[in-house]
Amino acid sequence: MLTDHQEWTRGPLPLPSDPAAWHQLAAGGGWQTVVADTSHPVAHDIVSARTQDQPGLTVAWCSLPFAVPVLCAPTTGPGVAALQTAIKAASAEGLPLQRMVVALTSPGEGRPPAAVKAAATMLQSQVSAVVTVPFDTHIRNHGMAQANRLGRRTAEAGAALVAAVLASAHRSWGDPLPPAAVPASLSTQSDSVRPAQPASEGALTS
Repeated sequence: MLTDHQEWTRGPLPLPSDPAAWHQLAAGGGWQTVVADTSHPVAHDIVSARTQDQPGLTVAWCSLPFAVPVLCAPTTGPGVAALQTAIKAASAEGLPLQRMVVALTSPGEGRPPAAVKAAATMLQSQVSAVVTVPFDTHIRNHGMAQANRLGRRTAEAGAALVAAVLASAHRSWGDPLPPAAVPASLSTQSDSVRPAQPASEGALTS
């Protein structure tokens, strides 16, 4: 995971939106795992892409080698309603629901509403896993600037989320994961007229 550990009040860094750019970065850096945090609305992206007859970001992310999509939603009525809409849109588009992991994040203290519990139970049979992340006052106030001060339940939920993603990858592609294909180098002015070379196999896995 590439993180800047800025204070929560700081704005996000300007990062590329093209999923292929992240794959290129991962291959170039020799990372074993890359976690990309995006903020695009999944359902809107899928519907807009279909309406405009253009490839969408969600489809592009799901198409990357060994990609396990993680859908995030707050544990509120509107939050799970939006999540269920996104799941329906993804299913209609033929995206790999069986590979997806859902992370339900608690926006405050207390138990989630009954509607949230019911939605989480229904989603269990549609996606690879559903993990609930508890509310953490430290994250609300400081973000991940002091990750060593996370609450115990937060750390446990993080470990459960990582385990769920890895289990999804293993069910989809086997254990151990095979090597991921390394994308061809980006063209430059000097080699833009040369014929493209086939991508080679590397040791990048995710």
